[in-house]
Amino acid sequence: MSVKKFEWRIILRVILLFVTLTITAFILVKGWFVYLLLSVPVIIYQLVEFTRFQKKAHSELEQFVESVHYRDFSRYFDVKHAPVDIQPLRKGFNEINTTFKIISKEKETQYQYLQKILELVDTGILSYEEKSGTVVWMNESLKKMLQLPYLKTVYSLIKRDEALANDIIGLKPGENKIATAHMERTSFKILLSATAFQTDGKLFKLIAFQNVNEALDETESKAWQKLLSVLTHEIMNSVAPISSLAETLKSRLQQSVTVLNNDSGSVDDLEIGIETIKRRSEGLLKFAETYRNLNRITKPNLRKVYVRDIFENLLQLMQPTLEQKSIELETILKDTDLVVEADTSLLEQVLINLVVNAMEAVKDKADPRIILTGYVANNRKTIIKVADNGSGIPAEVLDKIFVPFFSTKKSGSGIGLSLCKQIMMLHKGNIQVQSAEGQGTAFLLQF
Repeated sequence: MSVKKFEWRIILRVILLFVTLTITAFILVKGWFVYLLLSVPVIIYQLVEFTRFQKKAHSELEQFVESVHYRDFSRYFDVKHAPVDIQPLRKGFNEINTTFKIISKEKETQYQYLQKILELVDTGILSYEEKSGTVVWMNESLKKMLQLPYLKTVYSLIKRDEALANDIIGLKPGENKIATAHMERTSFKILLSATAFQTDGKLFKLIAFQNVNEALDETESKAWQKLLSVLTHEIMNSVAPISSLAETLKSRLQQSVTVLNNDSGSVDDLEIGIETIKRRSEGLLKFAETYRNLNRITKPNLRKVYVRDIFENLLQLMQPTLEQKSIELETILKDTDLVVEADTSLLEQVLINLVVNAMEAVKDKADPRIILTGYVANNRKTIIKVADNGSGIPAEVLDKIFVPFFSTKKSGSGIGLSLCKQIMMLHKGNIQVQSAEGQGTAFLLQF
């Protein structure tokens, strides 16, 4: 409405100027030169006013364009004290500015809302320009996940984790891939999902990072449980009759030894063979029974327990062995009221196994030391940490230590850490390992 009023004012001025010029032309034709003294000043006045009006309008328009250019929609054009001719124009500018202000506020609200949502989700988000690799945005979840406070370009990640960086760069829009993120002394599995979008002639890639380590661990654990259940069942069903038959054969041989010719020692050889079959059969049965323990624990008896009590019980139990081997066991617990919801007997079984492994790892050290720590991490999870200054675990076997049957010890059964992992998963937690060869090892129990 204000713009139309402005247009009508221009049209009115043009009409008045045209009328004045027409009258002046008529006076000239009639030769009434005396009237020119009246008409010429009127024409000059109209031209000056029209020029001044146009300059004012142009100046007002420049100010409005400047405010739009710099997105200064808070600018207010004074209507009340403006010339009457400019008032409609200023009123129109104010209305346009108000509309822009509302649109800008809505967009800012939407942006803030979206940003808060992306900050709250556990999924890490990374956006970067595909051609230059310049990182446009990354949320807090990704910073915590990769322990990166800042990332200038996606190529900067190569120095920190080359394998992960190559997986990210090589991931095509619409694809999903499970990759491994390598931290300083540990690693975990993440699901990468990619999409792309284009704006201002530039192509951007958006990557979602989802930590699937726990989900994969649970799936893997269930698969191992099923496999072990089948194996132990088949082994025991097959070996038990062999052991029983060997016992029967040995008994009958002993009864018949008086009537058999043993001059060549064949009866003795037969008895030794049967005894060997019996002994190995019993060994296999014991082996299968041992691995049955992996499937026996189904439901822990959870209750709140102080971490300090767990440490005290463990220290009392292990102290004689530690003193005998001259190993120092240090406990660090800043918050003495720290509690975990756990099955005490199962948790002690895990800690005993980890401390025994640590004792084995530090046996050749000049100053053997094991450290027990309890604290709350940044992700609000309660952590119990068992660390040693031993020889560490080689990088090539670090991913295999929780696999059943796998052991780095010559006399190891490969059941200890597998059982620890299953117990932690029953607690809805997990166990992680941090190790560097020659620097020591740390196991973290997360509740």
